[in-house]
Amino acid sequence: MYQSNADYNYSLNFGSSSTTEDNHTYRCYGQSVRPVIPGSSSYVRISPNSLSLEVGATATLTATMVTPGGTSNSVTWSSSNESVATVNSYGMVTGISNGTATVYARTTDGLAGSCVVTVEEGDKTYTVNGVSFKMVKVEGGTFQMGSNDFDLAKPVHSVMLSSFSIGETEVTQALWYAVLGQRPTSDGDQWSSSYGLGDQYPAYFISWDDCQEFITKLNQLTGQTFRLPTEAEWEFAARGGNSSQGYTYSGSNTIGDVAWYTSNSSSKTHPVATKQANELGLYDMSGNVWEWCQDWYSSSYYSSSPSNNPTGPSSGSSRVLRGGCTDSSARSCRVSYRGYGNPDFRSTDRGLRLAL
Repeated sequence: MYQSNADYNYSLNFGSSSTTEDNHTYRCYGQSVRPVIPGSSSYVRISPNSLSLEVGATATLTATMVTPGGTSNSVTWSSSNESVATVNSYGMVTGISNGTATVYARTTDGLAGSCVVTVEEGDKTYTVNGVSFKMVKVEGGTFQMGSNDFDLAKPVHSVMLSSFSIGETEVTQALWYAVLGQRPTSDGDQWSSSYGLGDQYPAYFISWDDCQEFITKLNQLTGQTFRLPTEAEWEFAARGGNSSQGYTYSGSNTIGDVAWYTSNSSSKTHPVATKQANELGLYDMSGNVWEWCQDWYSSSYYSSSPSNNPTGPSSGSSRVLRGGCTDSSARSCRVSYRGYGNPDFRSTDRGLRLAL
């Protein structure tokens, strides 16, 4: 039996079998480690002691006995909330649903270690009536919103956002039709080859009010709570979120790499995701179609908006539009540029992107 007047680490990372006697580390297949070495202050250390997982992802924890004592090093793994995260007998944790759980490793003689596990949705694909679309997870963070280059985007101010998800692309004509079963109409069908027609083209000729009808039906079909992004969420995502490289346009300082706009579009929309994505893997946040945001518009809102999860003025006559379109100048396609329009007004240059 080894004598101990120092801390010895005994790995309980089960799933392999090995013994290294000179440094007192023992690995075994199963749930017990031998030999047991007396010590005066025993505890179990789990590494890491905190863990973030996406739903459906897995990670394996390691339990280590520090200065072991007692009669057994047998370990049992458990989770405080198996609806959030489960753990198997080898310490492998699986994310089940959004929330927080504590994973424990306990020895038979009462010693225990713990790890706090936070589970969040990652990117997720949804399918409605045979049409699939992807929502990209945007981790919350703080950024500088606005620009001193435009009067309507002043002042530059700090904004902190919680995590959210946003559409990888603009809502396509295929998805719009799958949800509502018809195209937007006003004195006839406005989707045509003159402006871009096909499943992967963005849905356009859409008012803010039309967006609400579409989202209401989509939520009924999916059981989710889709919505339009807030203006702050839209700009954070367009800038690349926490991975932002500080580009002028969404994903590049060269507009032609990322946007269909007045100089390259031939005044018609183009299929989504045919230009370069931004830092988050989002397409067409500069150009193609203007995208409605949830917020009411006010030219002075930036001077008084809250710093934490701003949602726009409480009332107004116009709603926010962002991103520019195929007839926009490069200036209007910048990530900080603000547009607006009457919520009931339809135009061939207006579409939407979902948030969740």
